[in-house]
Amino acid sequence: MTNSHESQNTEFKSSWQDDYLKWICGFANAIGGIIYIGKDDNGEIVGLADYAKLMEDLPNKIRNAMGIICDVQLHDENGKKFISIKVNPYSVPVSLRGRFYYRSGSAKMELTGVELNEFLIKKAGKTWDDMVEGNATIADIDEGSIAKFIADSQGHGRLPETAGLSVFQILEKLKLTAGNKLKRAAIIMFGKDPLKFYPNIQVKIGRFGVDAADLRFQEVIEGNLVHMLHEVQVQLNYKFLTRPVTFEGFQRKENDIYPIAALREILLNALVHRTYMGATIQIRVYDDHLSIWNEGSLPYGLTLEDLKKEHSSRPRNPVLANACFLGGYIDSWGRGTLKVINSCKEAGLREPEIIEKNGGIAITLFAQNYSETLTNGIETSGITPQATPQATPQATPQATPQATPQATPQANDKYNSVVLEYCKIPRSRDEIQNYIQISDREHFRISILQPLLLSGKLLPTIPDKPTSPKQKYYTNPQTNHISKKVKS
Repeated sequence: MTNSHESQNTEFKSSWQDDYLKWICGFANAIGGIIYIGKDDNGEIVGLADYAKLMEDLPNKIRNAMGIICDVQLHDENGKKFISIKVNPYSVPVSLRGRFYYRSGSAKMELTGVELNEFLIKKAGKTWDDMVEGNATIADIDEGSIAKFIADSQGHGRLPETAGLSVFQILEKLKLTAGNKLKRAAIIMFGKDPLKFYPNIQVKIGRFGVDAADLRFQEVIEGNLVHMLHEVQVQLNYKFLTRPVTFEGFQRKENDIYPIAALREILLNALVHRTYMGATIQIRVYDDHLSIWNEGSLPYGLTLEDLKKEHSSRPRNPVLANACFLGGYIDSWGRGTLKVINSCKEAGLREPEIIEKNGGIAITLFAQNYSETLTNGIETSGITPQATPQATPQATPQATPQATPQATPQANDKYNSVVLEYCKIPRSRDEIQNYIQISDREHFRISILQPLLLSGKLLPTIPDKPTSPKQKYYTNPQTNHISKKVKS
């Protein structure tokens, strides 16, 4: 009649302590469970000397402390007494002296902050994204984002007909309204300024060197989900990721160090399943791996191993997930992590790592063939504009000599010296290109501009915004003697 091991809904205690009321509270708020008093951690009966008093006191202690009733039974095996306390799950929140506890796995945890807020909302039969945002009006919705969403949905055949509908009517079709009010999911999905309503509606991207303490540069993307989904991919591609370059004849061919499908899927996973009242989504980019973390633990009953095989879709934000499904961004079958794993496998990369970390989920992609791409020649997309001259040698120690072997012959030394001399005064890209009379922008970028930036000989005037239309470049004063020497 007893279990020999502690589990999700079983706990063994050799004797009673009032602190165990927290375990009872945790069971009541989760899926229920049984606490055995008079058994050791292995489930072996040790017996109780004060069983009679406990049988009288325990029901009253539980009722007075939490207002619930549990089934308290006395058992006898081979002359040894032990007590079982059966706790039923409650549909309403149960607190112990104003504190809320929850049974997660085989551990008891106290709910506070964001977790408590989500727990109370769930017990009320709602989810965070399904609640009305009372301060929002239709004026807070970005029509351009809705137009982008509708365009993205083409070809998927999921979105209801929207032709001729007003913005509010489209939101109604997407189940993002309640009466004449907007739900929180509407602001997250299409808001002009979601940060006006909720903090940390951002994605933070960092480029790191040898470890987490070695931050080279970073970018923060703000906006609604439709905007961030597009902009994060642009920033990753332009500034943060190295891209292998090969040449087939005279044709330059670029490949991606990580599968695009995997990157997009883990980003969508983070945007849809994150705790929106929690911390910012964080993407960490290293030379040989990339990780993305979002706050929010796995739903009850789903394990990390389940994510590696077929599993049910159980979104934290179902209203938001439904809108993303209708737009063709995600499916509704819980196949997201499988897509990530399979796309990496097809690309010849090692299996991604999925772990629970700091109250959230982190997924890491590994560039297994990174060392191989270095020997084939690589191009670094935008990494150096943010790096300081001192940081550059560590940032791409292997990459610099082979960055563009076919595109940077010795003849380019002449151009380099001219550019360095010309840029003693900050110059724009167009000014430099016109001055040295190279009309091919891509050739100029690969053969002239990037090698100079990688070497630290040329520096940007606006390192925090490499794509700024006001960006200019100037010669690093520490390399002036180099340009003079070459020129002479």
